[in-house]
Amino acid sequence: MSTIRLLVLGAVRMHGRAHGYQVRNDLEYWGAHEWSNAKPGSIYHALKQMAKQGLLHAHEIAPSTAGGPPRTEYEITGQGTEEYFRMLREALVTYDQRGDLKTAAVGFVVDLPRAEAVALLKERTLRIEQWRAAVLEHYVPEEGPGRLGHIGEIMNMWVHTADSEAEWTRGLIERIEGGAYTFADEGDPFVGVLAEDEENPYATGERHPGDAH
Repeated sequence: MSTIRLLVLGAVRMHGRAHGYQVRNDLEYWGAHEWSNAKPGSIYHALKQMAKQGLLHAHEIAPSTAGGPPRTEYEITGQGTEEYFRMLREALVTYDQRGDLKTAAVGFVVDLPRAEAVALLKERTLRIEQWRAAVLEHYVPEEGPGRLGHIGEIMNMWVHTADSEAEWTRGLIERIEGGAYTFADEGDPFVGVLAEDEENPYATGERHPGDAH
């Protein structure tokens, strides 16, 4: 699954309708350029590709009076909404060694009903336990990593990471079950995007040709 696709669909959905630079600005505001492959080129490429695939609808907007090329505003389609929620649900239950997909999914978790979010996170803990058990078929922590040479340190790292992930996930489940945060249809959602004229304190300032479109 592509983290950038989930991030872009989620950002466009939050705005309702947004041009490419707004989406880039949001992802930089979230720090996604630090923890994922959300660089300007990949963001603009994802927008165009998903418009071709029918996940986004591209609206061409007239250029400003100052001149320049027409801007394109994107709006998520019904098919795009289905794909967004499919990816979000899959990302919440998937366990692997990369953190970008998990980070993106947690950022959008409140788009789901509370009970469903809890159920998916419980499924995640189950998959972590299954993954850990598979590692232990080849590695016995009590015997120490040295028995397998320095390669044993890799399996040792995997087990520690899985234990940490499971502990964090159980804590998140407990907080959500305890009433934390505002989930779908519970009230006003958390606003995590910038207004069009709002300055982004985390912007990279890196220029890209796609910024003008």
